[in-house]
Amino acid sequence: MELTDCMIRLGRDICGDFDAATSREWLETNGIGGFASGTVSGANSRRYHGLLTAATKPPLGRVTTLSKFEETLILDGEKFELSSNRFPGAVHPLGFQYLKEFRLDPFPVWVYEVNGATLEKRIFMVSGENTTVCRWTFKSELPNAICRLELRPLLSFSDYHHLQHETDQFDGSIRETDGSVSVKPLEDLPELFFAHNGALVEPSGVWYRNFEYAIEKERGFDFREDLFQPFVLRFDLGQPAAVIVSTDGLRRAGEADALEKAEKKRRRELISLSGAKGSFAKQLVLAADQFIVSRGDGKTVIAGYPWFSDWGRDTMIALPGLTLATNRAEIARDILLEFSKHFSEGMIPNRFPDAGDTAEYNTVDATLWYFEAVRAYLEKTNDLDFVRDHLYVAMAESIAWHIRGTRYGIGVDTDGLLRAGVEGVQLTWMDAKIGDWVVTPRIGKPVEIQALWYNALQVMADLAGRFGDDEDYARYVSLSEMAKQSFNAVFWNETENCLFDVVTNEKRDASIRPNQIFAVSLPHSMLTVGRAQKVVEKVEKELLTPVGLRSLAPGDPAYCPVYIGSPLERDAAYHQGTVWSWPIGAFIDALRRVNPNGNRTEKRVKEILAGFEDHLREAGLGQISEIFDADAPHAPRGCFAQAWGVAEVLRVIARGYGSSEA
Repeated sequence: MELTDCMIRLGRDICGDFDAATSREWLETNGIGGFASGTVSGANSRRYHGLLTAATKPPLGRVTTLSKFEETLILDGEKFELSSNRFPGAVHPLGFQYLKEFRLDPFPVWVYEVNGATLEKRIFMVSGENTTVCRWTFKSELPNAICRLELRPLLSFSDYHHLQHETDQFDGSIRETDGSVSVKPLEDLPELFFAHNGALVEPSGVWYRNFEYAIEKERGFDFREDLFQPFVLRFDLGQPAAVIVSTDGLRRAGEADALEKAEKKRRRELISLSGAKGSFAKQLVLAADQFIVSRGDGKTVIAGYPWFSDWGRDTMIALPGLTLATNRAEIARDILLEFSKHFSEGMIPNRFPDAGDTAEYNTVDATLWYFEAVRAYLEKTNDLDFVRDHLYVAMAESIAWHIRGTRYGIGVDTDGLLRAGVEGVQLTWMDAKIGDWVVTPRIGKPVEIQALWYNALQVMADLAGRFGDDEDYARYVSLSEMAKQSFNAVFWNETENCLFDVVTNEKRDASIRPNQIFAVSLPHSMLTVGRAQKVVEKVEKELLTPVGLRSLAPGDPAYCPVYIGSPLERDAAYHQGTVWSWPIGAFIDALRRVNPNGNRTEKRVKEILAGFEDHLREAGLGQISEIFDADAPHAPRGCFAQAWGVAEVLRVIARGYGSSEA
């Protein structure tokens, strides 16, 4: 299997257009929470862009160390600046104009063309290390051409959520040995090593000021940064130039070729193991791998790049697609086991914060998604012994906590349905909050929570039956039957022929949102076929777009067509129309359930997935974005790489929904 099967290539039409090239981002990850990212043009547009963002406390504690290299090609004595940056009122240099081609092959590759000569640059990370490898290879049709390369590293050394500004506290000294340079600008941050095969190292020690990051400006955040330039590396390009940048200790530049071959081999094996067919599916397998990281001795999932950490809700929703659909069930096992250690009052954490080690348990649905993840794991592996020996007791205790009541008003009501919520706290995935303003409070009985609760009870009834736990089996069956009767009695909206979004004792929220699709899509559904069909029809008509489901129907007075502006404006629009990629998996599950085994359904699913295949060549290359504008052309927004978006598309492909050759 060749990795070129899933190669993404951009030509000069995009590479030579600064705005088009800068709007497309690349991502490399290391499996422990660190990453590298940037744009095709080379101009950083986010605070999160950098050649090495190291996870100092894997998978968190992330620090942007090396922001970028300023690159100068010297061809027969003439200098050509290959870099690009945005400064106030100007783009300088204009290196993108020399960019002939960009590829993901399988990692980022730039091809510059200058006076008949070409320079190829490639960047990748070493799995399991805070290490980035950068290589430059010169090719010329002029046999006697003399080519040199100058690299000027620009250092940030700041928490990845923040920007650096010129400061006297920055130690600009360098420590040079044969074939390496190291810097340690700040005492409390790690030393950074540059292994290189350059001909000369020249100390410099200057600040480059006022880099502008367009996306941060658009998002209403601080958008200007100063970066420190400690030295210049000079290479004679009679051989490929290599720099290995690491916070994990010194490597040798001569290792670059072996490291590249090892990383290509690792990625080929991932695709081979997955059994993926077609370039779309193969690319998604590589995308999925970028979210799976180590936490202690176990595994977890980074919810999204560039700014999310590991979230319980996102991890459980993404687990089937990232691990089971790629035939990496042992990772699913590790994740389920790791999260089982963090149950508290019947709940798994919603988030492991970047700062500190205290987990946050402010979610009602993450725990219920855990039950579905366990069910999916069993469906894939039939590993009953593992579930019985390591998970079942915690799951049974979790159900007991939900019955008697746990944090934030979460508990079973007298009708068997699950109520949740207190003022000022967001517990569902629609969790935007601005100061004291809760945008979509959804206190009471949200529709998807009931679907998940019923599904969890059915999962537990099945497990109790298999394990001979007759008393609990009867209890789970009884609770699920009560929930089913109550749900159908109070959640059906006769006027709209769909489900209410939230029910309380006083009112029914008739907002048309995607949450109702889970009442059809989950393996255990409370709806009749007739009602399920009507839900799918309503969601398709009001919410379906080429890149996911709107979070609110366009006809609603609260509908927001675009997701731009200040943090307040964006949070106000986050779940008020904004398209989310991840619910597309549930929609496809539901579509097939109500239209079983039909070629027409398969054709329709293939049409839906085509929008995502096109999307792999915009925004985060090879990845699926978190969100999109509610109105066409549905511009991508938010994180350029989102775990559950990738996972859900990959899951439905792997289950045979649509063409396996997609």
